[in-house]
Amino acid sequence: MDTSGEAKALSKYVTLVSSDGFEFVVLREAACISGAIKRMLDPKSGFSEATTGRCIFEEINGIVLEKVAEYFYYNYKYRNKEDVPDMEILPELCLELLMAADYLDSRY
Repeated sequence: MDTSGEAKALSKYVTLVSSDGFEFVVLREAACISGAIKRMLDPKSGFSEATTGRCIFEEINGIVLEKVAEYFYYNYKYRNKEDVPDMEILPELCLELLMAADYLDSRY
């Protein structure tokens, strides 16, 4: 019985790794707004990410993944609230963020 693998899979935090090697430790519940990440971390999926708690994104650079992680927390903090302040996004990141959101199957 390998309970250490189960404990890691159920960790409260996950690590998101960008194409250029930057790592972001994010609350699992916040990161799972992304359908892709949620499926990757599902213990029944058989994906290595489910046991390691590390999601590597070869297609997303560190600047964009940092903003994605920021959005996960923004969404987590303001879920079920009204009069939510706007999240600041630099115009030059908009296209890349939209592509990342589509890739990650994020609810936006």
